[in-house]
Amino acid sequence: MTRGGQHKNREADSERKCIVTGEVQPKAGLIRFVVGPDNQVVPDVLEKLPGRGLWVTASRDVIEKAGKGQFSRSAKMAVTVPDALVDEVERQLVKRVVDLIALARKAGLAVCGFEKVKGWLAGGENVRVLLQANDGSVRGKAKLWTPQGARYFDCLSAEELGLAFGRQSVIHGALATGGLSDRVVEEAAKLKSMRDTDGGNGATGKDKEST
Repeated sequence: MTRGGQHKNREADSERKCIVTGEVQPKAGLIRFVVGPDNQVVPDVLEKLPGRGLWVTASRDVIEKAGKGQFSRSAKMAVTVPDALVDEVERQLVKRVVDLIALARKAGLAVCGFEKVKGWLAGGENVRVLLQANDGSVRGKAKLWTPQGARYFDCLSAEELGLAFGRQSVIHGALATGGLSDRVVEEAAKLKSMRDTDGGNGATGKDKEST
Protein backbone atom coordinates (compact mmCIF):
# COMPACT_ATOMS: atom_id res chain seq x y z
CA MET A 1 0.00 0.00 0.00
CA THR A 2 0.98 3.62 -0.48
CA ARG A 3 0.95 6.19 2.32
CA GLY A 4 -2.59 7.14 1.41
CA GLY A 5 -3.69 3.58 1.98
CA GLN A 6 -4.19 2.85 -1.71
CA HIS A 7 -2.80 -0.26 -3.30
CA LYS A 8 0.22 0.30 -5.50
CA ASN A 9 -0.40 -0.13 -9.23
CA ARG A 10 2.05 -2.86 -10.20
CA GLU A 11 1.28 -2.53 -13.88
CA ALA A 12 2.24 1.15 -13.79
CA ASP A 13 5.45 0.24 -11.93
CA SER A 14 6.41 -2.12 -14.76
CA GLU A 15 6.19 0.63 -17.37
CA ARG A 16 8.79 3.22 -18.29
CA LYS A 17 9.07 6.04 -20.81
CA CYS A 18 11.57 5.75 -23.66
CA ILE A 19 13.80 8.84 -23.51
CA VAL A 20 13.90 8.99 -27.32
CA THR A 21 10.36 8.27 -28.50
CA GLY A 22 8.59 9.50 -25.37
CA GLU A 23 6.39 6.40 -25.49
CA VAL A 24 5.40 4.78 -22.20
CA GLN A 25 5.57 1.02 -22.52
CA PRO A 26 6.27 -2.14 -20.48
CA LYS A 27 9.87 -2.53 -19.35
CA ALA A 28 9.97 -5.79 -21.31
CA GLY A 29 10.45 -3.79 -24.50
CA LEU A 30 13.08 -1.40 -23.14
CA ILE A 31 16.78 -1.43 -22.32
CA ARG A 32 17.94 0.26 -19.12
CA PHE A 33 21.05 2.44 -19.12
CA VAL A 34 22.80 4.25 -16.28
CA VAL A 35 25.52 6.88 -16.09
CA GLY A 36 28.63 5.55 -14.37
CA PRO A 37 30.98 7.40 -12.00
CA ASP A 38 33.07 8.48 -15.00
CA ASN A 39 29.97 10.00 -16.67
CA GLN A 40 29.93 7.23 -19.28
CA VAL A 41 26.66 5.64 -20.37
CA VAL A 42 26.54 1.96 -19.45
CA PRO A 43 23.92 -0.60 -20.59
CA ASP A 44 22.21 -2.42 -17.73
CA VAL A 45 20.51 -5.39 -19.37
CA LEU A 46 20.04 -7.14 -16.03
CA GLU A 47 18.51 -3.96 -14.53
CA LYS A 48 20.62 -4.20 -11.37
CA LEU A 49 23.13 -1.34 -11.58
CA PRO A 50 22.71 1.56 -9.13
CA GLY A 51 21.67 4.98 -10.35
CA ARG A 52 18.80 6.56 -12.20
CA GLY A 53 17.68 4.46 -15.12
CA LEU A 54 17.57 5.88 -18.64
CA TRP A 55 15.18 3.68 -20.59
CA VAL A 56 15.40 3.23 -24.36
CA THR A 57 13.34 1.09 -26.74
CA ALA A 58 15.16 -2.14 -27.64
CA SER A 59 16.06 -1.12 -31.18
CA ARG A 60 19.43 -0.39 -32.77
CA ASP A 61 18.08 2.73 -34.48
CA VAL A 62 16.51 4.15 -31.33
CA ILE A 63 19.58 3.48 -29.17
CA GLU A 64 21.78 5.14 -31.79
CA LYS A 65 19.50 8.19 -31.69
CA ALA A 66 19.80 8.28 -27.90
CA GLY A 67 23.56 8.48 -28.30
CA LYS A 68 23.27 11.65 -30.35
CA GLY A 69 22.44 13.86 -27.39
CA GLN A 70 19.37 12.33 -25.83
CA PHE A 71 21.30 10.57 -23.08
CA SER A 72 22.83 13.90 -22.02
CA ARG A 73 19.49 15.70 -22.17
CA SER A 74 17.75 13.02 -20.14
CA ALA A 75 20.58 12.79 -17.57
CA LYS A 76 20.75 16.61 -17.44
CA MET A 77 24.52 16.50 -17.69
CA ALA A 78 27.22 15.92 -20.26
CA VAL A 79 27.83 12.19 -20.68
CA THR A 80 30.14 10.05 -22.76
CA VAL A 81 28.59 7.50 -25.09
CA PRO A 82 30.89 4.62 -26.18
CA ASP A 83 31.17 4.20 -29.95
CA ALA A 84 30.23 0.52 -29.73
CA LEU A 85 27.34 0.97 -27.27
CA VAL A 86 24.74 -0.68 -29.52
CA ASP A 87 27.01 -3.66 -30.15
CA GLU A 88 27.61 -4.01 -26.41
CA VAL A 89 23.87 -4.05 -25.76
CA GLU A 90 23.48 -6.81 -28.34
CA ARG A 91 26.36 -8.78 -26.84
CA GLN A 92 24.83 -8.57 -23.37
CA LEU A 93 21.42 -9.64 -24.67
CA VAL A 94 22.92 -12.64 -26.46
CA LYS A 95 24.66 -13.70 -23.25
CA ARG A 96 21.45 -13.20 -21.28
CA VAL A 97 19.36 -15.31 -23.66
CA VAL A 98 22.00 -18.04 -23.88
CA ASP A 99 22.34 -18.17 -20.09
CA LEU A 100 18.58 -18.41 -19.58
CA ILE A 101 18.23 -21.23 -22.13
CA ALA A 102 21.10 -23.03 -20.38
CA LEU A 103 19.28 -22.70 -17.05
CA ALA A 104 16.10 -24.06 -18.65
CA ARG A 105 18.08 -27.00 -20.04
CA LYS A 106 19.53 -27.79 -16.62
CA ALA A 107 16.04 -27.62 -15.16
CA GLY A 108 14.83 -30.20 -17.67
CA LEU A 109 12.72 -27.70 -19.60
CA ALA A 110 14.63 -27.78 -22.88
CA VAL A 111 15.65 -30.18 -25.64
CA CYS A 112 17.68 -29.75 -28.82
CA GLY A 113 18.13 -31.65 -32.05
CA PHE A 114 15.65 -32.11 -34.87
CA GLU A 115 14.22 -35.44 -33.76
CA LYS A 116 13.83 -34.53 -30.10
CA VAL A 117 12.19 -31.20 -30.92
CA LYS A 118 9.90 -32.84 -33.47
CA GLY A 119 8.99 -35.47 -30.88
CA TRP A 120 8.01 -32.77 -28.40
CA LEU A 121 5.90 -30.98 -31.01
CA ALA A 122 4.19 -34.14 -32.23
CA GLY A 123 3.76 -35.67 -28.79
CA GLY A 124 1.70 -32.88 -27.34
CA GLU A 125 4.40 -31.54 -25.02
CA ASN A 126 3.53 -28.15 -23.56
CA VAL A 127 6.01 -26.22 -25.74
CA ARG A 128 6.46 -22.54 -24.88
CA VAL A 129 9.26 -21.66 -27.30
CA LEU A 130 10.56 -23.06 -30.58
CA LEU A 131 14.15 -21.98 -31.24
CA GLN A 132 15.91 -22.30 -34.59
CA ALA A 133 19.32 -20.99 -35.60
CA ASN A 134 19.24 -18.03 -37.97
CA ASP A 135 22.01 -19.60 -40.03
CA GLY A 136 20.46 -23.08 -40.20
CA SER A 137 19.08 -24.76 -43.29
CA VAL A 138 15.79 -23.19 -44.36
CA ARG A 139 14.59 -26.54 -45.68
CA GLY A 140 15.31 -28.29 -42.40
CA LYS A 141 13.71 -25.57 -40.28
CA ALA A 142 10.57 -25.59 -42.42
CA LYS A 143 9.84 -29.15 -41.29
CA LEU A 144 9.06 -27.96 -37.76
CA TRP A 145 6.13 -25.85 -36.66
CA THR A 146 5.24 -23.45 -33.84
CA PRO A 147 2.39 -24.74 -31.65
CA GLN A 148 -0.59 -22.51 -30.96
CA GLY A 149 0.21 -20.18 -28.07
CA ALA A 150 3.99 -20.75 -28.31
CA ARG A 151 6.67 -18.32 -29.47
CA TYR A 152 9.17 -18.72 -32.29
CA PHE A 153 12.64 -17.15 -32.30
CA ASP A 154 15.47 -17.33 -34.81
CA CYS A 155 17.60 -14.55 -33.34
CA LEU A 156 20.54 -16.77 -32.31
CA SER A 157 23.14 -18.42 -34.50
CA ALA A 158 23.87 -22.15 -34.42
CA GLU A 159 27.02 -21.46 -32.43
CA GLU A 160 25.15 -19.31 -29.90
CA LEU A 161 22.41 -21.94 -29.49
CA GLY A 162 25.18 -24.50 -29.11
CA LEU A 163 26.58 -22.58 -26.15
CA ALA A 164 23.17 -22.69 -24.49
CA PHE A 165 22.91 -26.47 -24.93
CA GLY A 166 26.54 -27.28 -24.19
CA ARG A 167 27.32 -28.29 -27.76
CA GLN A 168 29.42 -26.95 -30.61
CA SER A 169 26.34 -25.95 -32.59
CA VAL A 170 22.57 -26.43 -32.44
CA ILE A 171 19.98 -25.68 -35.12
CA HIS A 172 16.73 -26.70 -33.40
CA GLY A 173 15.66 -26.30 -29.79
CA ALA A 174 12.46 -26.17 -27.76
CA LEU A 175 11.51 -24.99 -24.30
CA ALA A 176 8.63 -26.30 -22.20
CA THR A 177 6.21 -24.05 -20.36
CA GLY A 178 7.69 -22.53 -17.20
CA GLY A 179 8.95 -19.36 -15.58
CA LEU A 180 12.41 -19.67 -17.13
CA SER A 181 10.89 -20.03 -20.58
CA ASP A 182 8.84 -16.87 -20.03
CA ARG A 183 12.05 -15.02 -19.22
CA VAL A 184 13.64 -16.39 -22.39
CA VAL A 185 10.67 -15.03 -24.36
CA GLU A 186 11.09 -11.56 -22.86
CA GLU A 187 14.83 -11.31 -23.47
CA ALA A 188 14.75 -13.02 -26.88
CA ALA A 189 12.12 -10.53 -28.03
CA LYS A 190 14.52 -7.70 -27.21
CA LEU A 191 17.36 -9.46 -29.02
CA LYS A 192 15.14 -10.10 -32.04
CA SER A 193 14.32 -6.40 -32.16
CA MET A 194 18.01 -5.47 -31.85
CA ARG A 195 19.01 -7.84 -34.62
CA ASP A 196 16.02 -6.88 -36.74
CA THR A 197 15.19 -10.45 -37.73
CA ASP A 198 11.77 -11.25 -39.09
CA GLY A 199 11.04 -13.45 -36.08
CA GLY A 200 10.29 -16.37 -38.36
CA ASN A 201 7.12 -14.91 -39.82
CA GLY A 202 7.04 -17.50 -42.55
CA ALA A 203 4.61 -20.30 -43.10
CA THR A 204 6.13 -22.60 -40.49
CA GLY A 205 7.93 -20.28 -38.13
CA LYS A 206 5.21 -17.71 -37.68
CA ASP A 207 4.86 -16.39 -34.16
CA LYS A 208 1.42 -17.58 -33.11
CA GLU A 209 1.19 -16.49 -29.50
CA SER A 210 -2.37 -15.85 -28.49
CA THR A 211 -3.26 -12.36 -27.38
